Amino acid sequence: MNNHKNIRQIALYGKGGIGKSTISSNLTAALTGISVKPAQVGCDPKADSVNTLMGGKFIDTISEITRELGNSEEVIQKAIYKGFNDILCIESGGPIPGQGCAGRGVLVALDLIRQYKIFEQHNIDLVVYDVLGDIVCGGFAQPIRHGFAEEVYIVTSGEYMSLYAANNIAFSIKQFAEQGLKVRVGGIIGNLRNTPNEKEIIENFAQRLKLPVIQMIPRSDSVQKSESQGKTVIESFPDSEQAKIYFELAEKILENKEKFIPEPLSKQELLGLINLGCHCEEVQSTDVAIS
Repeated sequence: MNNHKNIRQIALYGKGGIGKSTISSNLTAALTGISVKPAQVGCDPKADSVNTLMGGKFIDTISEITRELGNSEEVIQKAIYKGFNDILCIESGGPIPGQGCAGRGVLVALDLIRQYKIFEQHNIDLVVYDVLGDIVCGGFAQPIRHGFAEEVYIVTSGEYMSLYAANNIAFSIKQFAEQGLKVRVGGIIGNLRNTPNEKEIIENFAQRLKLPVIQMIPRSDSVQKSESQGKTVIESFPDSEQAKIYFELAEKILENKEKFIPEPLSKQELLGLINLGCHCEEVQSTDVAIS
């Protein structure tokens, strides 16, 4: 076991419900197919990040186990699971509902993982943190504020609320960078919902933020079908077009050497971007009608 190797750690941020867990799980599953040993850490009190890596099962979280048994290394090991292709699966969990800060629970869990060198023990190459996107709450900024992940990928659709959350994340990361933290954005991942002019809106948004689009992920029935089986697309439909896209994403992230400080938009600029996309749709429809 090499305790001194550099473990690459990335975080996926985005609006709640935008599909970060689906992307994270398919990304880690794809990484195992290209000779990378990954871990996935769910940083959300719902604790459902790794379900499809675990056959549809919920796993015990670090928060739950430490509340019951304390925080010794032996206890922490009870919250470490092996999923599909031996992917290391961990859920930070959160406080009892109505008690405490969920973001604080995430930080405690991550500190324990670091303290007991869990990733080093398992000889992990790359860690994916799947983080609840409400970065307006400082608690969920902990993975980047405390140096667990200095490479962030922002997941968004072309819808206003998703872009609004993505813009807030970019704003926070710019602030952290100006405070001297090393965190940077590796790029935008577009998780498409089939809204009008969605690709163009996401591409314009990324360009305005001075960020690259790493991958566009189309909507696909194979995602719902695989998740209904408690599996990733990589496991259920490894030869599908959707699986190919996740493999491409894994390769692009592995090869990505560029990191950026984003330039977030004002609310008015963001709304103008959305309205421009809608206007383009109207123009296209008019052109078709005239022709």
